[in-house]
Amino acid sequence: MMKKTLVIGASVKPDRYAYKAIQRLLNHHHEVEAISNRAGQVGDVVFHIDLPQFEDIDTVTLYLNPTRQRDYYDYIVSLKPNRVIFNPGTENPELQEILRENNIHFEEACTLVLLGTDQY
Repeated sequence: MMKKTLVIGASVKPDRYAYKAIQRLLNHHHEVEAISNRAGQVGDVVFHIDLPQFEDIDTVTLYLNPTRQRDYYDYIVSLKPNRVIFNPGTENPELQEILRENNIHFEEACTLVLLGTDQY
């Protein structure tokens, strides 16, 4: 099943995991939206600098350190995703507690590994 995914912390740098995740998600035919603090694009995915109220986001995958995530707490909850993935280095007990209080599933995992092992 294809899952509409929001990448927060998108990058245009090919060596960044967020860039690789966008490419791999597209290769697996998932619909991808992306948010960054800079304008950019990977494939057909244009980065949003604002915080649009996307519909039907299944998964939010994070590529921001915990300190930078604070600006997105309310936004992520407002999207009501089915899950949030904390990629390595993004683990955040404070946000995880907020998600738990809002009945939003989360996992500490690597989006690239999940895709590569058909567990996404």
